[in-house]
Amino acid sequence: MLSDSEAKDLLSFLRLDVRADVKGQATEYILGLTGNRDGCRYLRTQPEFLKALVTLTADPSIAIVKDCYHALINLSADETLHKPLVKETEILPTMFKNLLNPEYMFADRVCTILTNLSRHEATCREVFQALQKQEISLAKMVEIFCTVGFNKKASLHYLGPLLSNLTQLPETRQFILDKERCVIQRLLPYTQYDASVTRRGGVVGTLRNCCFDYAHHEWLLSDSVDILPFLLLPLAGPEELSEEENEGLPVDLQYLPEDKTREEDPDIRKMLIETLLLLTATKRGRQIMKEKNVYPIMREFHKWEKEPQVISACEKLVQVLIGDEPEQGMENLMELNIPEDVEQKFKELDTKEQEQLEKEQQELLREEAEKHLNTNPEGLER
Repeated sequence: MLSDSEAKDLLSFLRLDVRADVKGQATEYILGLTGNRDGCRYLRTQPEFLKALVTLTADPSIAIVKDCYHALINLSADETLHKPLVKETEILPTMFKNLLNPEYMFADRVCTILTNLSRHEATCREVFQALQKQEISLAKMVEIFCTVGFNKKASLHYLGPLLSNLTQLPETRQFILDKERCVIQRLLPYTQYDASVTRRGGVVGTLRNCCFDYAHHEWLLSDSVDILPFLLLPLAGPEELSEEENEGLPVDLQYLPEDKTREEDPDIRKMLIETLLLLTATKRGRQIMKEKNVYPIMREFHKWEKEPQVISACEKLVQVLIGDEPEQGMENLMELNIPEDVEQKFKELDTKEQEQLEKEQQELLREEAEKHLNTNPEGLER
């Protein structure tokens, strides 16, 4: 890495008042350092370089600003850089200020950096606190997210994962689940937002996190919110159900057309099922989901799904839907105190299940590779 004198010289070029060509070479060099682990680790010990990168996001040169943002995205992707970036620089106030500007052309990069920095709970709280200090309410964040074309130069799709990360915190969940604000009702349609898998995934992750607060389950499943169709529609296909099965479903899921398709992303499908599973934690939640005929949708989904981990999640949900009710006093699955020896056995079973799933995944990949070779035998020679 750089010697002390080389680092000092390079730092002298990373200022707003330096000539653009010299400054551009310096930012290009720093960007190169962020492209590998050793370079990131070196910059972790050099807070002055981190500060300079944040400062130069205000440079007049678009090329220099682009390099700085690219470098900051690389750095924020490294968990060990989160604390230095948040503590040693003005990155959070700068990012939030730029995010609020509807003309800011690098707003998507801002969203990516904030999403990276909020991934883990410790720095997620720092991001949340900075949001409040900048007098940017969560209401404003949701408003921007739900306003199509808020920024004509950026899609802001990564606000979805940012919102999902923020729902690690009880304060954010409390805001989204506030019955007077109707925030969650505004987010629900984005579970079927065709234009962006990132935005869809962010909203589904947000809903899943909010469903850990089981006290709100009955409200979420009631007509006031009606969360079920928004979780089930992406999982429903064109299969014909019996008249009796259709009659019991929510209206939006009855008699779906022949061209109905399912959510294409397996990670989102898995999160949707995990959200449904969370909603079965209480006795009333299970009753409502059985009354709403969730089982036939999941039965047909199970026949269609190919990803082992998604199949496993689906099977857990189906077991709850068709299984007997727990004994009296054990109706709330989230309040059960599991003995240590039993918990250890569950962990061992989970480990074995994970190993089996990975084995099945490898087998699936191998079969697909063989199928590809059989349909394209000359593929390896090209």
